[in-house]
Amino acid sequence: MGVKAYLSKWFARLAQMELQRIRQHGPEMQQKVLLKLITSAKNTAFGKHHHFESIRTYEDFKAQVPIRDYEDLRFYIDQVTKGEPDVLWPGKPAYLAKTSGTTSGVKYIPISKESMPEHIKAARNALLSYIYETGNTDFVDGKMIFLQGSPVMSEKAGIKIGRLSGIVAHLVPAYLQKNRLPGYKTNCIEDWEEKVDAIVEETYPQDMRLISGIPPWCQMYFDRLSAKSGGKKIKDIFPNFKLFVYGGVNFEPYRKRLEDTIGFAVDAIETYPASEGFIAFQDSQQDKGLLLLVNSGTFYEFIPVSEFYNAQPVRISLADVQLGVNYALILNTNAGLWGYSLGDTVKFTSLYPHKIVVTGRIKHYISAFGEHVIAEEVEQALLSVAGEQGINIAEFTVAPQVNPPKGQLPYHEWFIEFGNPPADIKDFALKIDRTLQQKNIYYADLIEGNILQPLIIRNLKKDTFIDYMRSQGKLGGQNKVPRLSNDRNIADQLSMHII
Repeated sequence: MGVKAYLSKWFARLAQMELQRIRQHGPEMQQKVLLKLITSAKNTAFGKHHHFESIRTYEDFKAQVPIRDYEDLRFYIDQVTKGEPDVLWPGKPAYLAKTSGTTSGVKYIPISKESMPEHIKAARNALLSYIYETGNTDFVDGKMIFLQGSPVMSEKAGIKIGRLSGIVAHLVPAYLQKNRLPGYKTNCIEDWEEKVDAIVEETYPQDMRLISGIPPWCQMYFDRLSAKSGGKKIKDIFPNFKLFVYGGVNFEPYRKRLEDTIGFAVDAIETYPASEGFIAFQDSQQDKGLLLLVNSGTFYEFIPVSEFYNAQPVRISLADVQLGVNYALILNTNAGLWGYSLGDTVKFTSLYPHKIVVTGRIKHYISAFGEHVIAEEVEQALLSVAGEQGINIAEFTVAPQVNPPKGQLPYHEWFIEFGNPPADIKDFALKIDRTLQQKNIYYADLIEGNILQPLIIRNLKKDTFIDYMRSQGKLGGQNKVPRLSNDRNIADQLSMHII
């Protein structure tokens, strides 16, 4: 055992002491976080406009601070990006994280000197939790790769601007820098396909032990490694590879194909980072729930999805959440986001500790006929049937077809790129449809009432989704294919690639 591996076990024990407090005292910690945030920001422009000096309780806070999305906060964020201090949070942000919004175009998310360390700490504790539980420290002494955005940053009004993953690349602890790949020059390549090829060349001869990234882009990296090796499995290229760290999308649709490419069921840690804050991570290999980080400078609020579009939706703190309810996640952060609707939906799988799973996006659903089918239901229906039949799914998306050919009922149209297609696609589709009806009674009622016909699957050519993302300028990085759409924008483009 190397020195790093030995020390990692010691640090893992220390981290567990703090994490144990988080598991046991979530609501109490959240109350302290809220009061600290209010006190810190009471003299900012936002704090003065919303009477922070009078806020004493969560009920006071709700009365003064409405729920907002990025567009609603743009008045304040525009002031921040012009370099004005003390707008949303004391002083100026340390960074602005640049993200691509579907409705707001480019978004600039403030990251403060208080919030940035929480990103680093959470990523570190995710690994330390794994070490504490499994005793596996082998990856610490080998090479680690993080498939991420470019670390090149620009500057505006004295504030550095970059992608979150690129910003974090500058802040990787020194004790990990020698182990970390790819090198800075490779990481700066903007074209994703050129970058992946360069990463393959740089990492192919290395002792890679930990690989981190968004699953579909890791699959691209693995495919190109395999091609370079003449078709070898990843386990034969990197015999010491033991740990996969991912976030951004549900791993399950990609798991079978990834594990087939790797050659075994690799240990995996799910993380839930966002530019707005590092929200949760998987703290146990025995539990797929993600531990909510209740003491990291973010105060969370939750709105039941069924209430979200109401004029006065029910809005609760961690103390009042219930198991199994689908909530829209609202953030209040030590970077100055207040009542901020992240757009994600989550569901609690346990209380004490408070653990969540990400169920989708509040705007990513299909309800062309009142069915309100969500991503969680679609993914579970697809994966249960695909698992039974040994079918690999490379990627997929679903959209409504409200103008079917004459004589047909409307339907949900599933565009799937298979790793290995089913022998009978119609039968495969029918089984998925029956499973989806069991999960969503509104959808079942529409099928039974002959308002909708059962779903139809379109089998897509290999690399269709890569080509689509390339055409949108969103290949690689933190970009993801939307699982569900309530319109035909994506579907109509994919229709040209049906087998």
